[in-house]
Amino acid sequence: MIIKRLRAKYLLAILFSCSLTACVPLEEQAQSSGTGTTAQAALRYEDYVYHESINSVQAYLATGDADQVLNPPVTSISQEFPLILEFDRLNAGPQRLLVKLVHCNANWTPSNLNETQYLNDFNEFFITDVQNSVNTRVPYVHYRFRVPRVKLSGNYLLVVQEEGGKLLLTQRLLVFQNTVVVTAKLGAPLGPGGREARQPVEFNVFYKDYPIVNPAVEVKAILRQNYRWDNAKTITKPTFVHDAQRRLEYVFFEPKDLFKGLSEFRAFDTRSLNFNGIGVQNINLQTNPITVDLEPGKSRQATVYSQEPDINGMRIFGNRQYGSGEVNGDYAVVDFELNAPAEAPGAVYITGALNNWKPGPESLMRYNSEEGKYSGRILLKQGYYNYYYTLKPNATAPTDESYFEGSHFATENIYDILIYYRPPGTRADLLIGYEELYFNRR
Repeated sequence: MIIKRLRAKYLLAILFSCSLTACVPLEEQAQSSGTGTTAQAALRYEDYVYHESINSVQAYLATGDADQVLNPPVTSISQEFPLILEFDRLNAGPQRLLVKLVHCNANWTPSNLNETQYLNDFNEFFITDVQNSVNTRVPYVHYRFRVPRVKLSGNYLLVVQEEGGKLLLTQRLLVFQNTVVVTAKLGAPLGPGGREARQPVEFNVFYKDYPIVNPAVEVKAILRQNYRWDNAKTITKPTFVHDAQRRLEYVFFEPKDLFKGLSEFRAFDTRSLNFNGIGVQNINLQTNPITVDLEPGKSRQATVYSQEPDINGMRIFGNRQYGSGEVNGDYAVVDFELNAPAEAPGAVYITGALNNWKPGPESLMRYNSEEGKYSGRILLKQGYYNYYYTLKPNATAPTDESYFEGSHFATENIYDILIYYRPPGTRADLLIGYEELYFNRR
């Protein structure tokens, strides 16, 4: 009898311990995983790489087009086309990697929804599409993951980690449901020219067939330029509310509320390492990894607008000699050079999709006063890239691309508008409207 009671207590203790583990938030699981008490990185609700071996992260809507990788990771609730995540892990063998989805509010904080409310499946997915690189000097493993279908619209954070809980990367995704109608148009030029030239975007939200209780305070709008999150503008209330028309009007009069037009992006092409592509001055095949020297650049702050083809800061991986860029694209050390007669009033970075628009140590440029130039280098996969040279005046100030790139009303840019609403009695912000606008489309 005593032995039976002890066994029952032991089983209860095990069940109690397991239930505690299952309820631990994802952040705490990640921090408590691994051997010993070594702390893991805390989960960040943004596009972020946690481990230095992860490179070339790409998320997009797979429409089947040749340039589908340029699509942002945005899909409708019908999910006619899947969202795809791809990335490389350098100098490592294939591993079983785990993916989870976290539903988030408009401000990228986790919502209060249960996983069963936004997923049809158990929230634990393994990446099964795994390939080793082929004939590359820098070995890597290429991972490809098809995002599972979800039940609700809104913001989603895709979390990739090792089986033990070690975080590798996070990627933001959007799922919208057009229950309201968003219409946008270009505004008239506003403010001075030069590097301060800005591009006004105006839009309306029609909610005729969707019940919004208090639209003046409960509807949130986010405006992005070229799908960037680093400088996205959050609009907490409309400029005008037209109750009779059930229409919200958004018009902006202050320069701070408008995006600078900037200039068309600088570009280089390393899809072939046998000859110099666009923007490439020299390729050294004797080094390992291969070294690519780009043509020296200069400030465009005082230059007139030049219409150059670009892909709005994004990138396309590829290898023109040996098949697929996914596993045949090699990595090369790319050397950047920017001529500058005087040192800029702050730190200078290389920015673009190539570093997730995040100024960090790997993209910091160093100034040589004797030669009058900035130089920097980044390890990048073969491909066609767009980029800017960016000034960051100090640690707390926002980045300023216009310092070196100038700004023009005529520049071609893509804007997208995100409309969020939390219905009464619910526990999460839903993405109820989405619209894209091509500014000065050629």
